[in-house]
Amino acid sequence: MTTAGTDVSRWDRAWPALPYVFILLPAVFSLLRDWRPEVLALALLAGAWHWFLVTSHPGRIERPFVVIIYFIVMLAVIGTLVRIDTLFMLTGVGAFIQAFTLLPGRWAYAGVAATAAVLVAAPPEPGRTPSEMLYSFLVAVLVASTAGLSIQTVSDQNEHRKVMIAQLRETGAKLAALAEENASLQARLLTRAREAGVLGERQRMAREIHDTIAQSLTAILTQLEAADTVIDDAAAVRSRLNTVRALARESLGEARRSVQALRPAPLDEAQLPAALHDVATRWSRDTGVPVSVSATGDPWPLHAEVEITLLRVAQEALANVGRHASATRVALTLSYMEDVVALDVRDDGSGFVPEATGSSDTGGFGLIAMRQRVTRLAGNFAVETAPGQGTGISATVPAIPAGSEDPESSDHSRKSW
Repeated sequence: MTTAGTDVSRWDRAWPALPYVFILLPAVFSLLRDWRPEVLALALLAGAWHWFLVTSHPGRIERPFVVIIYFIVMLAVIGTLVRIDTLFMLTGVGAFIQAFTLLPGRWAYAGVAATAAVLVAAPPEPGRTPSEMLYSFLVAVLVASTAGLSIQTVSDQNEHRKVMIAQLRETGAKLAALAEENASLQARLLTRAREAGVLGERQRMAREIHDTIAQSLTAILTQLEAADTVIDDAAAVRSRLNTVRALARESLGEARRSVQALRPAPLDEAQLPAALHDVATRWSRDTGVPVSVSATGDPWPLHAEVEITLLRVAQEALANVGRHASATRVALTLSYMEDVVALDVRDDGSGFVPEATGSSDTGGFGLIAMRQRVTRLAGNFAVETAPGQGTGISATVPAIPAGSEDPESSDHSRKSW
């Protein structure tokens, strides 16, 4: 692209100087051979005329009328010089070139014919017949037209190259701007990705702390309060304290697992149905509320993140029942279907108004945490409740088998369930 642009620029600078060469050379040789002031005057006039309309004000030749006037005057001067000295036939050759480089459209061919006529008729050669002059004219027109077409082709190619170069430069500038914009967008995306990663980790830690430590501390507090009611019964107090110790150890272990993003302890010892049964049994023992656990379909090992999500939902749902529902029984159902796994937790407690749940006393944060866990896997989370009619919590997530890729980036998470 650089070479092409250099060639075009050189031609644009060179061609306006050609008439000076075609005027200067024959003028010098003519004056050296025979000093004639009229030759010098006409040569200076031609040079000044070219300088005035072409060299000093290039924009003038963009107007067709000015170019035609320029060419007519220049051709008249050349014809006069040729009549004085045939050496100025060389200047006529320059006029052929100018006819194709300056004159617009068909005017170029008219300029060639006029130049040929001047060069044929101007030289003082007595004895030439009209047929000889016509022959010379036709030959001159043919040769000049052929050469002119070549010149015009080169000129058109140069113009095309200039346009292409301008377009390439414009395209290059746009690409550079796009590259800069893309670099800026990439930097912003990386920044947002880092921020999203930090936020995601904070949310994960918040969910884990709420689902493990907060629940364990609540259970410990419940046991200590129960111990106050049987303070005179040493065996009962000792039993409560043993339960508190077990809960504290479990809470400590879960805290360590949360920090290290490991599977919950119940899932380390059994598959999801058995882990849910174990969680429900311990909760029932601590609260005195009976829990029925059932599973439908054919259980199979699921991706760890799927099992953890369902287990945490069950734990939080049971914790909410124990804190707020005053229920007399709870039913927990795990359903394995072809593409999804569903967990339903229902109680016959007091229920509540869903729109009234906040993040403090009514378990609102627990509901938010459960919903976040489920929707993070492209699942569905629903709460059915009304005052005095109990509460039903349903979580449905993709049935991603164990060993699959991360559910948050897999094709499963992009399905609509």
